[in-house]
Amino acid sequence: MAPRRRPNIAMWDELLAAFGLMLVLEGILPFLNPGALRQTLLRLAQLEDRTLRFAGLASMALGLLVLYFFR
Repeated sequence: MAPRRRPNIAMWDELLAAFGLMLVLEGILPFLNPGALRQTLLRLAQLEDRTLRFAGLASMALGLLVLYFFR
């Protein structure tokens, strides 16, 4: 029987795996179409702070819902 891993170590393994997946997903657009990413970032820079904050809040809420339903 294999020794059981401590929960704290398993948590770090999952956190690092999630971080790695995030980096892969965020790297897809600049790799495939850097011009589109540049244009998108220029448009984002022109948005008001309030709009960006709402987009960030919506993104966090959606992420929490995904974690809740799939974990």
